[in-house]
Amino acid sequence: MGSTNDPELDAVMAALRAADPDGARFARTLRRTYDQIYDGRNTGRFRTEQLKKTEKTHFGSLVEINLQREFSFEDGIDLDYRIAGADVDCKWSQDDGGWMLPPEAIGQICLLVTGSDGKSAWSAGLIRAIESLLSPSSNRDDKKKLSAAGKTAIQWIWREMALPENVLLHIDPAIQKAIMVDLDGPRRGQKRMDELFRRVPNRIIGRGVVATVAQQDDYMKRVRDNGGSRQKLKPEGIVVFADYLGHRELALSLGLPPIGDGDSISARLIQIEGPSDRAVQLGEAWYRLCAEGEEPTRPAPDLPAAKGSKRT
Repeated sequence: MGSTNDPELDAVMAALRAADPDGARFARTLRRTYDQIYDGRNTGRFRTEQLKKTEKTHFGSLVEINLQREFSFEDGIDLDYRIAGADVDCKWSQDDGGWMLPPEAIGQICLLVTGSDGKSAWSAGLIRAIESLLSPSSNRDDKKKLSAAGKTAIQWIWREMALPENVLLHIDPAIQKAIMVDLDGPRRGQKRMDELFRRVPNRIIGRGVVATVAQQDDYMKRVRDNGGSRQKLKPEGIVVFADYLGHRELALSLGLPPIGDGDSISARLIQIEGPSDRAVQLGEAWYRLCAEGEEPTRPAPDLPAAKGSKRT
């Protein structure tokens, strides 16, 4: 993004880009905020349509708070943050372009954030909220939206970036139901976790999804060895990688998606004769991902011990 005619706005943009060059920290913060508002561990919810109106209203406040915690922004003098010496107001809208700007933000720099869990996408940009870029009408709180010209004037820092996927939103409803309900009725937490990793292989399972499916305090326990899905699914030829460095490296070598902090991913492995592209050595044997229709080697090989491993 080139320089604008607003040095203060340019300085804020440069500071945000320097703090988060690829937007990964922003994306992780928004993912945590969605998971926080769903509170899936206690409610089993995982979509915005399940939220109450008051919760949807509160979401913007959580975005503001969580971004400040992530980036250690100073408190603003009159607005939310102080970034690069400038006061900045943070505004969230689930609807792209729907930001409501209060009277105190007029003439000031606004950080505009929007996202969609359903589309797994988010954006963030800056604007100087001058009157000529605002709609002439306001709501009963005197807040105004951007005009068409105002939306065009947004200086995007990150546009249509990938939000870490909430996998429960993007699987077949029949699979979704099978994870949560058995023929005999609702499954217990461990059985739900096992079914999730059994039915949704080769895809990142975020911490929030684990919490929603397990619905217990120590929900990550349901993933690990010692009675968790990694142990339970081994006889079926399924491995469950976690976010430990050794697991991350193995998963990448197999061609699986990058594992982020708190993520897990399951896979079916088949033993092959020797080294090959997208294959890994576990113990004395080599393995690759099963192709569609192939049966995995049973039991699955042991993964490197997670104890003592370092996370990146």
